[in-house]
Amino acid sequence: MLSMRAVGFCALILAVVGFLGVALFGADDNKGVWTDPKDPSLPADFKFQGEYLSEDGKTGCQVISLGQKAFQAVVLRGGLPGAGWDGTNKILIDGTLDDDKVTLKPAAGERRYLDKKSDAFSASKKFPPVGQKDYSGTISGETLSIKTDDDKTLTLKKTVRKSATLGAKPPEGAVVLFDGSNVDAFDDKAGLDPESKLLFPNGGDIRTKQTFNNYTAHVEFMLQYMPDARGQGRSNSGFYQVDRYEVQILDSFGLDGIDDECGGIYKKVTPKVNMCYPPLTWQTYDVEFTNAVLGEDGTKTKNTRISVKHNGVVIHDDAEVDGPTAGGSGKEGTPGPLQLQHHGNRVQFRNVWVVEKK
Repeated sequence: MLSMRAVGFCALILAVVGFLGVALFGADDNKGVWTDPKDPSLPADFKFQGEYLSEDGKTGCQVISLGQKAFQAVVLRGGLPGAGWDGTNKILIDGTLDDDKVTLKPAAGERRYLDKKSDAFSASKKFPPVGQKDYSGTISGETLSIKTDDDKTLTLKKTVRKSATLGAKPPEGAVVLFDGSNVDAFDDKAGLDPESKLLFPNGGDIRTKQTFNNYTAHVEFMLQYMPDARGQGRSNSGFYQVDRYEVQILDSFGLDGIDDECGGIYKKVTPKVNMCYPPLTWQTYDVEFTNAVLGEDGTKTKNTRISVKHNGVVIHDDAEVDGPTAGGSGKEGTPGPLQLQHHGNRVQFRNVWVVEKK
């Protein structure tokens, strides 16, 4: 049995360890991952990430949270993606949070796409990107002030866009796969959060019990906030068509939008524009799927075709897909289930439905 002095000493040691744990890792136990935009443990960084827009709509900016009070702001000529941006010109600016204000300075030096270190991070594979200029500025509250290289000042206000198809009701004849009440349409890997009533992959990929061939599908998803993660480790999931063709789900907010990022038909087709919203924002996919066609001898005569709207904007327009994406299963040209991929991250889903085509 320990003496009272020994007990007191042990208690002191535990208190010190607890204090150091909080100091090093934060008071919460989420290890840098958040799934609820109302979570009181969200760091101060969270409120500065997001989209900003000038009053005339001709200058947009996407502010990416990189963790540890660091940011990269991506200034876009013409407006935001899918709403005026010219699709080419970008200006990258580094940001640091101090005393509830983010100070921005020109991104410079050696940079690599999605580098773990914020001072080497680039949101563009090409650095400097086309259109790069030495801009600086500040973010205070919901106002982003940018000082241009010719000493002018641009003022942008934070804006929260919502998909035009958010909350879309299943049309008559739709197969409702998930409406928050149960997960009966899916296999046993489907999880239902008892409080939020949201769907999530629970320890494995989840597939519908029913198979489909040609259809229109709607799904709404929310990415985790993982500011310290990069690339494929940042809120990774996928929406597989007939268990064979993945439309990537990933936190690619502010990035180039390549074929393995959000909206990409994984490693097959690059989206026309990166329409990824910031993490912890509800997003939508609306998919028109036409399966591959087999001849009488069982060989493929036509490739699969996919159209996708991401947050209401067309990112794939009748794209031809020449074969299954990585992880796809089953013979092309045959019906298959819809899959919501489990990739180690708790991406959440709601309002999932399908309308079959004849």
